[in-house]
Amino acid sequence: MRLSPLARTFLAAAGLAIIAPATAALAQQQPPGTPKSTHGAWSVICDKPAGASEEQCALMQNVIADDRPEVGLSVVILKTADRKSRILRILAPLGVLLKDGMELYIDNNNIGRAYFTRCFSEGCYVEVDIDDELLKVLRAGKNAVFALRESVDQDRVGIPIELSGFAEGYDALP
Repeated sequence: MRLSPLARTFLAAAGLAIIAPATAALAQQQPPGTPKSTHGAWSVICDKPAGASEEQCALMQNVIADDRPEVGLSVVILKTADRKSRILRILAPLGVLLKDGMELYIDNNNIGRAYFTRCFSEGCYVEVDIDDELLKVLRAGKNAVFALRESVDQDRVGIPIELSGFAEGYDALP
């Protein structure tokens, strides 16, 4: 099966240490760090991690599925400390079906699927490098949906993410 460069990018997992807010129950609370600005549904949150010489900032949005209040996501966009890479990190609650990963749709177009890279007590993470093409689609998009499953006998749960304000928020990241 051949994948487009955008789909391959979405499938490529990458790592960087910055802590996102915890579970769906915590998704509505203020994430750790200092809010620097708000752009639509997105917030730029900054914090200085222990041992770091500089403050690190991330663009964040926390959402809960309309019809499933126990299923929420924290979506985090950040630039690596060397400013050479961009990361999309999604935190899903514990209990999601790991083997199926998560699909991303932007304006009803299937962008691709990424797989969970690790789980901690606060939830399970999907991490993806953001290449220029994915960034362009995110900046131009109106709506995104992250789709995941809780069990093999259930349909995917689609969790909508607002993209209004994304471009301005991304541009505000240091």
